Amino acid sequence: MALREFGRDAVLRRLWFSSAAFAVIAFAATGVQAAEESTSGSTVEELIVTALKREARLQDVAATITAIGADTIRQSRVAQVLDLASYNSNVDIKETVPGALPTVTIRGIGLDDFSTTSSASAGIYVDEVPLSSPALMSGNFLDLARIETLKGPQGTLYGRNSTAGAVNIISARPEKTFGGFAKLAYGNYQTLDAEAALNVPISDRAQLRLSARAIQQDKGFWTSSLLADGRPGERDIGSRDIWLGRVQLALQPTENLDVNLKLEGLRSRSELGISQHNGAFTPGQPFVPCAPVLAGRVDSSLCADGYGYQNPYADPYRGDWKGQFPYNIDQFEARSTIRYQWGEYELTSITSYINFARIYYLDVDGTPREQFNYIENEAVRQATQELRVGRSTELVDVIAGGFLSWDHVLGDNSNLNDEWSLLLLGANNGSGSTTYNQTTRTAAAYTNLTWHLKPDLDLVTGLRYTDESRHYAGGTFILNPTPAFGLNSTFLADRIVDRNLTWTLGLNYRVTEDALVYGLISRGVKSGGFFSGYTTSNAQLIPYKPEQLTAFEVGAKTQWSNVLTLNASVFYYDYKDPQTFIRFVDPANGIPIQKVGNVDSARNYGADIDASWRVTDGLTLTAGLGLLHTRLSEFSTAAGLVPAGNRLGNSPTVTFNGAARYEWEVMEGLRASLRAEARYSGSTFKEATNNPLIASDEYWLFNARFAIAPEASNWEVALWGRNLADKLHAANGIDGTSLGFINKTYNAPRTYGVEVFRRF
Repeated sequence: MALREFGRDAVLRRLWFSSAAFAVIAFAATGVQAAEESTSGSTVEELIVTALKREARLQDVAATITAIGADTIRQSRVAQVLDLASYNSNVDIKETVPGALPTVTIRGIGLDDFSTTSSASAGIYVDEVPLSSPALMSGNFLDLARIETLKGPQGTLYGRNSTAGAVNIISARPEKTFGGFAKLAYGNYQTLDAEAALNVPISDRAQLRLSARAIQQDKGFWTSSLLADGRPGERDIGSRDIWLGRVQLALQPTENLDVNLKLEGLRSRSELGISQHNGAFTPGQPFVPCAPVLAGRVDSSLCADGYGYQNPYADPYRGDWKGQFPYNIDQFEARSTIRYQWGEYELTSITSYINFARIYYLDVDGTPREQFNYIENEAVRQATQELRVGRSTELVDVIAGGFLSWDHVLGDNSNLNDEWSLLLLGANNGSGSTTYNQTTRTAAAYTNLTWHLKPDLDLVTGLRYTDESRHYAGGTFILNPTPAFGLNSTFLADRIVDRNLTWTLGLNYRVTEDALVYGLISRGVKSGGFFSGYTTSNAQLIPYKPEQLTAFEVGAKTQWSNVLTLNASVFYYDYKDPQTFIRFVDPANGIPIQKVGNVDSARNYGADIDASWRVTDGLTLTAGLGLLHTRLSEFSTAAGLVPAGNRLGNSPTVTFNGAARYEWEVMEGLRASLRAEARYSGSTFKEATNNPLIASDEYWLFNARFAIAPEASNWEVALWGRNLADKLHAANGIDGTSLGFINKTYNAPRTYGVEVFRRF
């Protein structure tokens, strides 16, 4: 681990913070000039967003928001939540398990738990429906209109569990004209990706939209030297067999009534990836840490696990892996959105039901043995209902509503083998299974008022009251528990209740028609909960408390004659009781264990800068810069007290994303376009203890796409590539040094292919 990179990040941070603060002040000063300047006819694409529950131009919304439209989603191959980090500054998204369990961190606020029973800090919404469990966030995108990312607490309009922000994923809606598209792409790893949508107007008052997608990847990223039964023989792992479908029916029975009904399904019969194994013990001396680990670095060529196994492969996508690795998902969703215009009032009802089930095989340590291999079997059911009313007058714009939700998570996690306990104890002990059964009920009422104090000055006030109860029953059954070695069966049946107020107070001043400055103070709360992983002590099942975030933000947005947009914000977060993995000594037997708990406090501050420039009719540049400083208070671990000053996990001090798109005429009637993208992330710790063994160094990622399209048709043929430099970085990790291994998960390798697209 190149720890010097963390020092370099600190220098960059100070330089960029100064620049960001200057930019915000400069916007207010240049707003008048910006409105008066004139340029050529080239314009920046304007996006209409619904981030504040009503349609508005992105530049008119007094909040830090990034949005990407349907064309960018397709051309940049944004296929799942994991891909969104490449288009958002100060956003980090990692997969806790290769191919599953994405974790979204915004401005240093994120989830530090892989439990299906937990709730993400960044709310993920699909067509205004919140996803209650991280398990629901692993699907692929289908026929989208746009994706909006809101930064900062969204506790008023979006409610609990949006302390980090919110991601709005918005499907393409039925339209009143016949049309659609078809896309067929083929890439390396024998990957076929086909997507299509058909829009059919049934009558003047009814429209149907059918959407479907299939992803077939016959060759996985991972290569094993062992067959499933453990015999020698090379095979690949990580194939994908995914089918998605959606039916939408839009109805307008009267001029004032709009109804949208949606049925959507997902079926996956794929394979999960495997993390890279790294030994932690001295070869031939089990339980004696090897020298590189003591020095804070990973080196499998010098270290072994408790069995003496040493990983012979430097490539993290090669290993000695035994067993099958299924990742099977079945999901169904039904949703209705009803809007009724009653005089000056707009009434909205959103009703949704989701039924989700999955099973997957998890190899935690990545060795040929199965001592840390598990089969996870999970089911999530969720029902939500939101009712709201909106009205706009010369004095005030009002949004008020109520929200009800119910979700049930049921699962079991079974250990496949007890070889580890045989080695440790010489007896058939230690293997076990974990079960969990959780029901959460939430009721909330909210109001958001935008007061028009003057034609160019608005006061924003918002308040939300939430009442939530969470019932949990679960634990780990261990065959022949051995308390002397810290191996105990565990169980807890408990209920926690959280009642809280979240609020927003803001002031927006429009300097000119094209320049806006704003200040915002907001409060967000994330629920407490229960850890549903493998436990050996009842102390690990003690529920963790809610966390609370108070955010202070100042920002500015400006636009120069529809050619250049420049947005910036600076923020400060007062973070109370952040939830994270903590290590402590079990008071029952003095053995170190870990659990999800609360640290006293943290402080975050930083800046976001986003720009888009239409240089010429053919050339457009976009860029985003994120600057972040995080500081945790002191907290205890099994190794002792961690002094104040640690960084929050998944919080790089500098992030950058940029893209350039150039379009030109090759010959008469034929045009070409080239899109190039870059993403930079500074070095990153993965958890609160700032463990260098599983940290990530800084990295750059590059994507590109070249397309040819006849001007007189709707056809397009494109070549594309992602992670062109084939740069691998540690996306996540588990420090299991006390058990003899260090698990590391990496980003996807280079992928490339060809795509044919037809719009009709």
